[in-house]
Amino acid sequence: RVFLRAVNQFTSVLNHSFLDQTSFELQLWNNYFHLAVAFLTHESLQLETFSQAKRNKIIKKYGDMRKEIGFKIRDMWYNLGPHKIKFIPAMVGPILEVTLVPEPELRKATIPIFFDMMQCEFNFSGNRNFHMFENELITKLDQEVEGGRGDEQYKILLEKLLLEHCRKHKYLSASGEVFAFLVSSLLENLLDYRTIMH
Repeated sequence: RVFLRAVNQFTSVLNHSFLDQTSFELQLWNNYFHLAVAFLTHESLQLETFSQAKRNKIIKKYGDMRKEIGFKIRDMWYNLGPHKIKFIPAMVGPILEVTLVPEPELRKATIPIFFDMMQCEFNFSGNRNFHMFENELITKLDQEVEGGRGDEQYKILLEKLLLEHCRKHKYLSASGEVFAFLVSSLLENLLDYRTIMH
């Protein structure tokens, strides 16, 4: 709880003093995201690993702190505006870690960041594509699933949300749809492979 309060202090300072064009500090923002992700994925906060009684006790007293920090990460990402491109592809892995935490609300809130990254690279890279994002997500997904993260519900939600967002976009509807199905089938194969290995 104390750490969470500290991290929340950092968010207001970053937004207030280090966001506009003249005072933007890439390293500070980078550190913030890595700190917040490390907090969110810390083993002592992974409630599904505890007994039901312990889980209920923690939620009653503190709530699920992962959701609180996860929503903050999402808001901070969107606050970045034109600075976002500086964090692609480096932030793809950390955001993936957040979306893989098995908490449905957290997943729904953070998976759309992937679409935002695709859109951002498409608009600002000058190549009218999102290859950097695509390659990074596929590489990191492979590593994470091999390490035991990810499940069938994640695959379904990831495909659904990516498709929803891409289909609404004038320029990304076709390539985005292809990508969503590609990632979904890759994830299915990775999960099947992991099951067989075990």
